[in-house]
Formats: sequence, structure tokens, C-alpha cells
Amino acid sequence: MCAPYGLNIIDNCLNCRVREEHLFCNPPLPALQKLNEIKSTAIYPKSAMLFIEGQLPRGIFVLCTGKAKLSTSSSEGKTVILKISEPGDVLGLNATISNRPYEVTAEMVEPGQANFIGRDALLHFLREHGEVALRVAEQLSHNYYSAYEEVRTLGLATSPSEKFAKLLLSWSANAAHSTDASHIKLTLTHEEIAEMIGTSRETVSRLFSEFKRKQLLQMKGSTLIIRNKPALERMVHT
Repeated sequence: MCAPYGLNIIDNCLNCRVREEHLFCNPPLPALQKLNEIKSTAIYPKSAMLFIEGQLPRGIFVLCTGKAKLSTSSSEGKTVILKISEPGDVLGLNATISNRPYEVTAEMVEPGQANFIGRDALLHFLREHGEVALRVAEQLSHNYYSAYEEVRTLGLATSPSEKFAKLLLSWSANAAHSTDASHIKLTLTHEEIAEMIGTSRETVSRLFSEFKRKQLLQMKGSTLIIRNKPALERMVHT
């Protein structure tokens, strides 16, 4: 079914052509059939908020298409982007399972579809399907280690250039399944990249210019091309 923004609505998870090995995208058939019954589907425009930091958990969002940024803010208004979520990611899982307020804000950075599963329905589903509950436990553990690595990146990197190099390498690793992992579609502004590595927009603009001059990267429209991955790796490990 066609939808605004040129998207195709995926109404039925059983017929989804883009299912991969994600938490709720490829469970055993009986579990998938049940998920299809309890989820609700919606299309969200760019900048739509799926949930807000501090909000009581209503449930989880399974991102089908598009991307969302997960961010947290201080009382002084400083914002840090913790992650850019991709299709297949489950948003709000930690808060929903623990019944604690959402620890981040989830905002769409491009139009996309997300399936919502309410908290009560999710908990009942996990009680019925132990194999999926085990995968949820594995995902929560993965989330913990990802958060730990994020703290290491922000806290132990000695310079903005090292943080920027780490970010570029992480994008390349996430794009490893694509045709060319050196070509990355850039959907973030310099301000948003600054919020990911804990620096200013002006510093990010300077880093882009510096990395281009050193032929570490190249920009073609909205596509970022990593030209010298070994050099980036040396910057991170020195």
C-alpha cells in the first residue's frame, strides 16, 4: 500500500519482504503471527516524536522504514545524540520492560514506518513465547554494552578529531551489509553530528574541512565517501 513521502506501508509482517535477523522481525512463525495481531502500524513524518525522555512507557516501537535519533538532554538544555536507529531496531524496550520512564527521546530524522506494541500486550506475548523473551534478554544486554561503548567514546577520546573518526568508522561498520560500506547516506546536520560526539557545530564543520583536505573523506551531495579507512583507524588507535 502506498503512503505519503513515497513510502510503502508494510501492513502484514508475515508478507514483509525486508525481514532480517532483528529482534521482532524474524521470530518463529507462531510468534510472528501473534505479533502481527497485537501491533499497530503508523507512518511518521520527519521530526515526529515517537516518545519523549521522562515520559511513562506506553510500549515499544519497531522501526520498519526510516531512521530515528535517540537523544538525552541535561537540565541546562545540552543535548547528546546517543544513537541513530535503523529499520529493525526496537525503540523503548528498556523502559517498557522495567516500567520506568523512557530514558531517551526518539525522533524521526526521515519519514518512516513504525509498529507500536503496547506494554501489557508485549508482556503477555513474552510470557507466551519464551524463545522471544530470551532474545529480548540478549537485546537488553546488547543495549547495555552499546551504552558502555558510547560512554567510552565520549569520555576517553582525547580530541574531537578522534571522536569524529570513531563516528565515521561506526557508520562504515553499520553499512557493511550494503554494496559499498565506504558510501554512507548522510541524513544528519552538522549540529546533530556535534550532539553525537559532544562538541560544537563549528568544530564539526572544521573537522569536515580538515578531513576532506587530508583526503580522508569526500562528499558527493548527501553521500559521504570514506576514502582512507586505515588512516581513520590509526587516528583512533594512537
